[in-house]
Amino acid sequence: MQDAVASAAGGEETDAFILWVLIWSELAAFGVLIGAFLVASIVSPEDFAVARLHLKPGIAALNTLVLLTSGWQAAVAAGKGASTAKKRRALVIAALLGFVFVAIKFYEYGTELRFAGEDAFQSFFELYFLLTGFHLVHVAFVGVVLLLVAWKPRPANVDLATTLWHVIDLVWIVMFPVLYLA
Repeated sequence: MQDAVASAAGGEETDAFILWVLIWSELAAFGVLIGAFLVASIVSPEDFAVARLHLKPGIAALNTLVLLTSGWQAAVAAGKGASTAKKRRALVIAALLGFVFVAIKFYEYGTELRFAGEDAFQSFFELYFLLTGFHLVHVAFVGVVLLLVAWKPRPANVDLATTLWHVIDLVWIVMFPVLYLA
């Protein structure tokens, strides 16, 4: 019995270690992309300033609220006293709001694509679509993971999925002002 408990405890430590490796690698990847965007904006400040005029900060602000609300639901799911039904409901709501984020982002892309082909804005929109697209893939993927976890919400899986979701929130909170407001 003690061996099983020790083994299980070791497994949780390994899971936590892998989770943190994943989180830091994601933050590093997004950090490099955001850094590249900032450097390019310093190299071509006029082009970036004019290109930003073609973005929709109001839509992005709405998307920020959607993503933060989904993060709140993820936090509800990870709460210590949450029943299984409450965890499931909160995880499903968090995932669905993530998919709403994706839908809004696709709408926003539709309003921006016509400007992406202009030579003066090429660097801006290449980095913009790379950065936001990479984030979008993460939102969609972890949204699916949240739905899978909602099916069988074991505490370790809920903690893992919601932690990743919060990292995605954090990345967007940094990206939003850099891309839309700077």
